Amino acid sequence: MYQITLIPGDGIGPDITAATKKIIAAAGVPIEWDEQSAGESAVAAFGTPLPEALIQSVEKNKIALKGPLTTPIGTGFRSINVALRKEFDLYANIRPARTFAGIRSRYENIDLVVIRENTEDLYAGVEHMVGDDAAESIKIITRKGSERICRFAFDYAKKNNRHKVTAVHKANIMKCTDGLFLEVAREVAADYPELEYEERIVDNMCMQLVQKPENYDVLVAPNLYGDIISDLCAGLVGGLGLAPSANIGEKYAIFEAVHGSVPKYAGLDKANPTALLLSAVMMLRYLEEKEAADRIENALAAVIKEGKSVTYDLGGSAKGMEMAEAVIAKMV
Repeated sequence: MYQITLIPGDGIGPDITAATKKIIAAAGVPIEWDEQSAGESAVAAFGTPLPEALIQSVEKNKIALKGPLTTPIGTGFRSINVALRKEFDLYANIRPARTFAGIRSRYENIDLVVIRENTEDLYAGVEHMVGDDAAESIKIITRKGSERICRFAFDYAKKNNRHKVTAVHKANIMKCTDGLFLEVAREVAADYPELEYEERIVDNMCMQLVQKPENYDVLVAPNLYGDIISDLCAGLVGGLGLAPSANIGEKYAIFEAVHGSVPKYAGLDKANPTALLLSAVMMLRYLEEKEAADRIENALAAVIKEGKSVTYDLGGSAKGMEMAEAVIAKMV
């Protein structure tokens, strides 16, 4: 029996979490969920967006599955997603993007993985006002942070039968920070001669992904570039509703849907559970429950391809739980 922290999240989070739990249970994976609040729902209940009970739960269980959280823009508390990554040193963000038959897209046969450094760069949040009319943010890149994310990317490529790693940077302009990242990427690449290695400047990388995404495999990038590129890759395959994510550290792992909480649909069971379900599939593989993970992913792909029991954003009219039940029916 696995003990796993569950953070349903805000808005549509509880709906897609319920659908995901039902599918995992039907796959026969024994999980005891330790449900915890975060974000807006936690502020209402506990007066803080990041309760100590949640921190203790993840420390105990080591693994969490998280629905979307609402982050205020410009004011209010900072991103709980960022806070959790820092709290548990979840330095590697894995964002796969693959095409599903039945999803309208301009592209076919895309199968990319973005490996994003998750703890430093501009996302470190070291910023301040300079008087009343200027603001300054400090970009932090370290040798340690660069080395471990690059090595993670190459190890991921080997383990998952990938063939190429592309380092994404802006070292032509940011010669110290991105220059250090690129220097370390080259050093790490030398330890993996069996894998193809290449480099792309981030703006050119975005153009390349739009023009010929089939040329790329595993992309490794500092935090901010990885954030932007991973959403771009999600757009290539149908949007954030199909985009899973994992945050991995030495001791802890949090798997999450990266899309928003869509408060206007809260409690209506309209939301597509695919992104959270695919994040849960990544979690099952992390637990080495490969057979169950494959069954769920294959059943989901069959439901999407058939197109009869999918939510409104996928061109159907099914409720989220109805889509979950269709996935369960396809599992063999």
